[in-house]
Amino acid sequence: MTKTLVDLADSIKESRPVSSLIEHGELMVTTTVQDILSLLTFLRDDAGCQFTQLMDVCGVDYPMRTLRFDVVYNLLSPKLNQRIRIKVQTDEATPVPSAVEVFSTAGWFEREVWDLYGVYFSGNPDLRRILTDYGFDGHPLRKDFPLTGYVELRYDPEQKRVAYSPVKLPQAYRTFDFMSPWEGPEYRLPGDEKAEVKAG
Repeated sequence: MTKTLVDLADSIKESRPVSSLIEHGELMVTTTVQDILSLLTFLRDDAGCQFTQLMDVCGVDYPMRTLRFDVVYNLLSPKLNQRIRIKVQTDEATPVPSAVEVFSTAGWFEREVWDLYGVYFSGNPDLRRILTDYGFDGHPLRKDFPLTGYVELRYDPEQKRVAYSPVKLPQAYRTFDFMSPWEGPEYRLPGDEKAEVKAG
């Protein structure tokens, strides 16, 4: 007999101080930075849960909140054919304990979150950039990161190598027409006089 999401949420709440929510047919559990490792270990080892696979760790940025970042762990229980999402809130200064000791695959996922959001994972044995260059400035998936970045990468034929240069976006000679194509212009276009002659 398989557990329903409500039964699963109730059994987790009996043993851990968490809050849960069932939304879009998925169970989402929210915990604290201090309790994340014990919760992940419980979900992996408990006979009623058996969430033995860590599918992903990702980040979400809410710059208007005090605890700006959500770190989201997506777990799978092949035995129960269930998925669960674990959320932890943190800020730029508070490190999240690394889950590498619980799930060995967490190392790469935590590196991605560190690289793209700047969330620090204490205890990760190899926390370094994984998707951006080693000299990259900032974390590109933060909401306050400029869309153009800080530097641009191009091949310099004089130096015969790839070179970095500051981003320059001159705006002086650009003109934009924000008119909707369905409304039509308020000015006369060439050929409008022919349409007026035929209509009159």
